[in-house]
Amino acid sequence: MKLQDMKLAYKKLQWLYELWQKDESFKSSYAPKERTRLENIKDKTTWVSPVYHQSRNVRLNPITLEKNRCVAAFADKPETESYKVLREQIEMASREFGGNTVMITSSLRGEGKTMTSINLAFTFAMEFDQTVLLVDCDLKRQNIHQVLGYESDNGLVNFLLNECAITDLIVWPNKEKLTIVSGGKTIDESSEVLGSPWMKNLVTDMKNRYPERYVIFDLPPVLAGADAMIFSQLVDHIVVVVEADKTSMTDLKTSLQMLPKDKIRGLILNRVTTPTPLSSYPYQRQRT
Repeated sequence: MKLQDMKLAYKKLQWLYELWQKDESFKSSYAPKERTRLENIKDKTTWVSPVYHQSRNVRLNPITLEKNRCVAAFADKPETESYKVLREQIEMASREFGGNTVMITSSLRGEGKTMTSINLAFTFAMEFDQTVLLVDCDLKRQNIHQVLGYESDNGLVNFLLNECAITDLIVWPNKEKLTIVSGGKTIDESSEVLGSPWMKNLVTDMKNRYPERYVIFDLPPVLAGADAMIFSQLVDHIVVVVEADKTSMTDLKTSLQMLPKDKIRGLILNRVTTPTPLSSYPYQRQRT
């Protein structure tokens, strides 16, 4: 369904809601459970997508996106369904445990965590009544902007070193409801920076500034250093990417033991070579 068709459908539902409010006979024809659904329609139909006045505007090249396997940037790609399932699972966890911050990591480099973060962010941006901020927290190698194919002189390190304002960090890639922080300087003392009071304050601000926004953080692999373990204390949900036929059980068990168990929402089995049906929560198979 196109966004315009969806908006028309919600307008029709809003009209039903208003009719239900005015007409007692109309109200009585609905069961209490269905009345509750109608009551929830009002908030959805009056939700307006934000306008990004202060964010830097960039245009993403569809050829670059497709070449770099950013499949969720294209609504017609069948692989997008896997990311939609993952999105729904995270939203279920948010309803159960609360929180809107999601950390994506892996055991080792090259398992697809950054591609999972990007595609998941595109999928969250498809939702009608929420926004998403994608943050590159791999401070030793900023990759997200490179994968998406745009230049960026400012990133988290620049902001934390007081070299730029927060508004200079955020990029709007001409995708409704999606903003990105990636690029700029890298730093060797990444674990110290991620564990600093300034980083904690920034995450708190990102988390609380817009209640309808999810924030997705792309972190370095768990076994690559202390970064993921330190940053895991700041987020609500953790998803671990596992590459099929590459990640050993020993590495995976070690990684999971280094992260807070109560925040781990599941594993993503990535680069599966044989077709498999979508598995149920908390495990998800996908190929990127």
